[in-house]
Amino acid sequence: MFRTLLIANRGEIACRVIRTARRLGIETIAVYSEADANALHVQAADRAYPIGPAAARDSYLNIPRIIETARAAGAEAIHPGYGFLSENPAFAEACAEAGIVFVGPPPAAMRAMGSKSAAKALMETSAVPLLPGYHGDRQDADFLEHQAARIGFPVVIKAVSGGGGRGMRVVTAAADFAAALTSARQEAASAFSDDRVLVERYLQRPRHIEVQVFADTHGNVVHLFERDCSVQRRHQKVIEEAPAPGLSAAQRDRMGTAAVAAARAVGYVGAGTVEFVADAEGFFFLEMNTRLQVEHPVTEMVTGFDLVEWQLRVAAGETLPVAQSAITLSGHAIEARIYAEDPARDFAPSVGRLAAFRTATETDGVRVDSGFATGDTVSVHYDAMLAKLICHGPTRAAALRRLQNSLADCAVAGLASNLDLLGRIAAHPDFAAGGIDTGFIARHAETLLAAQPKPPPEVLAIAALAVLTAEAPAGDDPWDARDQWWLNTTPVRVLDFTDGSTNHPVAVTREAGAWRIGGILGSAEPPRDGRLSVSLDGVRRTVSATVDHHVVTLRDDGQTWRLTLPDPLAAAEEQEDAGDRLLAPIPGLVTQVNASVGAHVSRGQVLVVLEAMKTVFRLSAPADTVVASVNCAAGEMVQEGQSLVGFAEVESNA
Repeated sequence: MFRTLLIANRGEIACRVIRTARRLGIETIAVYSEADANALHVQAADRAYPIGPAAARDSYLNIPRIIETARAAGAEAIHPGYGFLSENPAFAEACAEAGIVFVGPPPAAMRAMGSKSAAKALMETSAVPLLPGYHGDRQDADFLEHQAARIGFPVVIKAVSGGGGRGMRVVTAAADFAAALTSARQEAASAFSDDRVLVERYLQRPRHIEVQVFADTHGNVVHLFERDCSVQRRHQKVIEEAPAPGLSAAQRDRMGTAAVAAARAVGYVGAGTVEFVADAEGFFFLEMNTRLQVEHPVTEMVTGFDLVEWQLRVAAGETLPVAQSAITLSGHAIEARIYAEDPARDFAPSVGRLAAFRTATETDGVRVDSGFATGDTVSVHYDAMLAKLICHGPTRAAALRRLQNSLADCAVAGLASNLDLLGRIAAHPDFAAGGIDTGFIARHAETLLAAQPKPPPEVLAIAALAVLTAEAPAGDDPWDARDQWWLNTTPVRVLDFTDGSTNHPVAVTREAGAWRIGGILGSAEPPRDGRLSVSLDGVRRTVSATVDHHVVTLRDDGQTWRLTLPDPLAAAEEQEDAGDRLLAPIPGLVTQVNASVGAHVSRGQVLVVLEAMKTVFRLSAPADTVVASVNCAAGEMVQEGQSLVGFAEVESNA
């Protein structure tokens, strides 16, 4: 086994690898960008080295710098985690040239599976089921449109080198194919420097099921059963579980056999995932991820194996620890990904400081993998995932109840998050019944993505108590108080909360050692660990509460409330109406500019493409107008609220 291991990654996966390596007695070496100098993975490692600026291309994707650091640190092996360089064959080759073991598959296997077209051609010769489609080299538009007609609509266009839903378009009619192809190619070229695509049949309500495979250098290949990853938003996974609900033993065996055949076909070594789409007619090969997956913990929970340990042992030349016959399923596990994102804004990533971040307590059956803590900053340069909450139980129903309870115990303040959405998914009757497919969130958007209701009087009372408690003096001297306590009088204080664009004024007065808040008599104990114990008209309850400057964030019964008090300093700095400008909705990298000064543009025409945290934003003209100024360029980093394009002579659509 290795004595020293460098983790060429960050966040929760780096912390996850460090945990196993430490248990095995391996010294761990972290690397970090300027933005991650105080990150959890840096604190968790035995040693940590800086590798460059915040931008991933200058740090975590800088192969020469990482190899140089590994050599200087005396690392015997490098674990790439997932994302970044984990599926980069050039990085694996650079490790070998430096005499460092790459904890992952051979470069040839990565190349074979790195191209969707080449992988599907290989699977066809290995008798792995494929969707009807065209996966060849011809890329002229007329030919691809003819292939789409041959396959039959609806079809899906996919980037050959794609992933994460980028460069992917669903086309339901022949008339829409040309525009969708152009759009997919542009996005693929921007994201992967490769505009080649494939076309295949689109399943209307598919399930996304993947099989965990493992292989060693001695010819042994096994699978560790499947995971259902069907609950997705924008083609990216949100909730995963193992085993897949409703899959029969025969189906499970056929899928596992096909996955092992796929791994053998490319001479695979290490941890990999073979992904399938499935419907009532069968299952079909989608792609192979040549790395450890984000959702690997659910497999660990139902099999009892540590997959990172398996990776390290295989990379060290050992055989797989068990044969296929010794791998069995135990119970059910469900993982929920907690993201800093706003579901109400089409899941736009949220960046900034975490005023508060609390996850469920780890117990038997509850696991939390995270790389963030209260006070950390979520950067525009990296993925927006804050943590993974994994719950296990003897049955799916038991695991789901544990997940629901654990989600209710989590809280995020300072940034938007998907916590409420995760809770609604877990509580949805169709999810409980196992009726899931990749369109689950979109199909139930009316309930899952419902607008936040008006805060009831009880919530406003709790918000007021949170503010008053935060203002309370540390001792018993009333002269130290900041709560408008006056001698021999009962002043009325109005807390003017704002929920979005709506004001909710709350009158507060002292009464009998408590507070009269509107029509509610309330009191609160000093907060502990972000929890506030309150009494409302004699009824006690505990809620999550954070007061951060002028923002109060509450989370109670699966609902997050963000209420803002007036900030006189910020009010003077409010931006003017931006109707004559196109503003950046989030800090990010400009990848395309399709505007020029003097050009006439139409309402909805995409003028700027912005990428941030694995998300693509297509910013379009707000009306039929003329471009007056272009204030950005491709390759430029911009800040939230920055003017990208200015307009003049706005024309009426009437």
